[in-house]
Amino acid sequence: MLKAIINARIIFENKITDDLVVIYDENISQIIIKDELAGYDNIETIDAGGAYLSAGFIDIHIHGSGGADTMDATFDALQVISNTILSTGTTSFLATTMTMSKDKITDALENISISKNKVDGAKIIGAHMEGPYINPAMCGAQDVNYIQDPSFDIVDEYSDIIKMITLSPEVKGGYEFVKELKEKYPHIVLSIGHSDASYEEAIKSFDAGISHATHLGNTMSGFHHRAPGVLGAALSSNITCDVIADLIHTHKASLEIFWKMKKDKLILITDSMRAGCMKCGEYSLGGQKVTVKDGKAILENGQLAGSVLKLNEALKNMTKNTDMDLIDIVNSVTVIPAKRLGIHAGRLEVGLSADMVIFDENFDILMTIIDGKIKYTKGKQCLDG
Repeated sequence: MLKAIINARIIFENKITDDLVVIYDENISQIIIKDELAGYDNIETIDAGGAYLSAGFIDIHIHGSGGADTMDATFDALQVISNTILSTGTTSFLATTMTMSKDKITDALENISISKNKVDGAKIIGAHMEGPYINPAMCGAQDVNYIQDPSFDIVDEYSDIIKMITLSPEVKGGYEFVKELKEKYPHIVLSIGHSDASYEEAIKSFDAGISHATHLGNTMSGFHHRAPGVLGAALSSNITCDVIADLIHTHKASLEIFWKMKKDKLILITDSMRAGCMKCGEYSLGGQKVTVKDGKAILENGQLAGSVLKLNEALKNMTKNTDMDLIDIVNSVTVIPAKRLGIHAGRLEVGLSADMVIFDENFDILMTIIDGKIKYTKGKQCLDG
């Protein structure tokens, strides 16, 4: 049976309107003027009650949530993540790996490949390899003991599932690796991150094939007026960038600067670890002990260890701390990441999958719909399949 969402303030790529109705089954079949709905028979209506309706959110960098992590390398772990993040409005994500042993990384990638189409919550649209080809000087929460020289061993075997790789181009053999990666696997987004490159080295890497920057401002050489670093190169170039808008990894003033500089090339991510959507306490990340307190996840050495940010909270933080309007904020987790990954998604458009989210003025998620099935309503999960 066809369904229709009525009484919604619908957020499209370039406008917000309250006089339309979205009709869908597995895909969006029609978008009509609400007065035309009277001509339809046998249609189930969902009343949004004046709340916002947008395309489902896409998280291109998330390690875990709900107590599970991609590196657990089990179906159950991915299932937990997939279902937990429904409450944040996330309908698609890149399962993100860590810098660990080659065997653990390949186990995780193999599991993503096998489990990708079996999870029944948010869709796994591929893998994001964060490391292990990074600069030890900028390892952050990545375990320095497992950093490896650039190699195609892993990439060649899992090129079909890998959609993004975060790496440091300035390491030995890095530029050659980037050039060959770009040539062999043009569908993989190459991102500079955990990098101590100079401004000049970063620009050189963009020319070689890097087209994105990972968690802007974090674990990268910073901006100085005589040495602009990776941050300066990323802000002054036309590459896309993602940012952790949790007000812990990134100061609110920096969020505004990043927005002004990058505009439609800025993507919001969570970089969430297994403690996402969980209580404060002790957890692990990449085999390292992490303590979560007051919304901050830290290693024993005091280093930030990913985040516990929820994607809808990132949107709320951008609303409160930048001049971004609602369309721009929603585009940063829908239209822009979809374009960046080259996937036909991220928009409310006839023919696309009915991946949608309904949320209120505070970005609290009221309903999450995937392939036309209600997967989450506030206070309840997986209602419709």
